[in-house]
Amino acid sequence: MDEQVLTPERAELVAKMAEIGPAFAERAPKYDRDASFPHENWADLADAGFLGLCVPKEAGGLGADFVGYALVAEEMGRHCATTALTFNMHTATALLSGPIAEALLAGERGREQDPDGAMAAHLENTRPHLWEGMVRGRVIHSQPFSEGQAPGARSGFSTVAVPTEGGYRVTGRKIFASLSGAAHVHNVLAVVEGDPHIRLLGVPADDDGAEIVGDWDPIGMRGTDSRTLVMDNVFVPARNEVLPPGMFNAMVSRFPQFYMSLTFSYLGLMRAILDATRTYLRGESGVKASRDHPIKQTGWAQLQLIYDRAQSLTYRVLSEIGADPSPEQLRRAHVATVTTMESAPEMASLALRTCGGRSLLRPGRLEQHYRDARCGATMLPWSTEELLVRLGRNGLYDEPADSD
Repeated sequence: MDEQVLTPERAELVAKMAEIGPAFAERAPKYDRDASFPHENWADLADAGFLGLCVPKEAGGLGADFVGYALVAEEMGRHCATTALTFNMHTATALLSGPIAEALLAGERGREQDPDGAMAAHLENTRPHLWEGMVRGRVIHSQPFSEGQAPGARSGFSTVAVPTEGGYRVTGRKIFASLSGAAHVHNVLAVVEGDPHIRLLGVPADDDGAEIVGDWDPIGMRGTDSRTLVMDNVFVPARNEVLPPGMFNAMVSRFPQFYMSLTFSYLGLMRAILDATRTYLRGESGVKASRDHPIKQTGWAQLQLIYDRAQSLTYRVLSEIGADPSPEQLRRAHVATVTTMESAPEMASLALRTCGGRSLLRPGRLEQHYRDARCGATMLPWSTEELLVRLGRNGLYDEPADSD
């Protein structure tokens, strides 16, 4: 592995995650069967300090940056992809307000972004409360963005925030609101009439105007509890405005690799598929070993090729991550995302074929991995469909292919 990616500090965090991972894997079939949220896994994450993964060490967190998060999420996904996917929704808020915000405000571009220091001052006022809750209050955050409208990240938001004394009044609806029954705070995107700056506002889950509606019975990622969040004139205090006005818009244009954050859970799922296939072919899962068969060996070889391609592409992107990516760096991020999201179901299908019919049976893990892997390609805003449109135009026209 590239030492530029897996530094000693990041390796410690991955090892810390690997210690609690086997318990996640043991519980995963139950969460899948019942379509229930992995509360026990989240309790373990809190006990190990992972709710503050991307909170600075001086504020009591583990001090991970974007790459550190990516590697931890990959390891988590290896043990329970559902937990890793929900963990992304929580940690995304810390990434935006911490490492990404710092990157956007650094250097000459940062001074141009925040000439009067208002953005930095806003973060100084709001981050202590956010970080304290994550590190010591065991506060769980969600980040539901989808409204079922346009796929872009700059349009399609009908959730409205009305400035009021001490904060905002928020009304709207978010679909696929992961952690819907577990989160203490739902960090939603909203618009203020007449203002082009998108707001990221922390809606208290216990407000009388916040309601979770609908059922959750999907094909895969069944433990994410991604029902619908309805907000009716919910009061959001000023300290819950996660980012200063204008910073989310800046992220979209200057640090769009943020939208890769879901990818790492699926890369971990691909590793889980390898683990389950190896165990099956070696006869370590209650079936007769079949590793001596040349056809099985060919399938196993193909699985390794698929995984290594996706991981290598993703790690190259991680090695050059930062604000203001070049067009080629952004193109590689798109390619890595599509490759991972498309390769996960390809791997799962090949693993089932390689292992044979008995691998379709529960409680074997491959059947669940197959269903979980089907979900990644549809996830907005960097869905496979959306990114293929951009990649299909890249280099063929003079204007930039990217348009979040």
